[in-house]
Amino acid sequence: MKGTIERNANAPLPTVEGTEPETLSLAERATRPTQVVLGVLRITIGFYFLWAFLDKTFGLGFATPAERSWINGNSPTTGFLSNLEGTFSGFFGGLAGNAFIDVLFMVGLLGIGLALILGIGMRIAAVSGTLLLLLMYLAELPLVTNPIIDDHITMSLTIIALTLLGAGSVLGLGKTWKRIPFVQRNAWLV
Repeated sequence: MKGTIERNANAPLPTVEGTEPETLSLAERATRPTQVVLGVLRITIGFYFLWAFLDKTFGLGFATPAERSWINGNSPTTGFLSNLEGTFSGFFGGLAGNAFIDVLFMVGLLGIGLALILGIGMRIAAVSGTLLLLLMYLAELPLVTNPIIDDHITMSLTIIALTLLGAGSVLGLGKTWKRIPFVQRNAWLV
């Protein structure tokens, strides 16, 4: 048929020069447009986390005004956690303003954001990002717009999928990161 592209299912997968097909991630084996979409999606979600860190730290005037910024001595968790009205509001409200929780939250936002933007440490980013997002999901129960799913669940699944696909290797430093001997000896850092 004119205008269609057929692919032989038994044909070898395309390779990156000097790389065997079986060592390529699923993202690296994808078509270039798919690679770009996966890379941009990863970077976009990373920027979501990094922006939250920057806005809460410096009070850039979006979600956090300057007078409520972390750098001005305010808690980055108080605004969200102290205004909950859901099922677990008592538990999460008790964490609001705790200095240890504040540091853990902010380091998490920064680390997850940078890892996703750079395409390194994707496994750690997936686990910690999913944990952070699921805790935020639980904090908001019961949900207002949908009884089961919200953006926290969707973003968690997306981060996991990007990690499983090896999306850190496209438009990122994932391939270089994986070649570092220390990372090779500690696969959890991939």
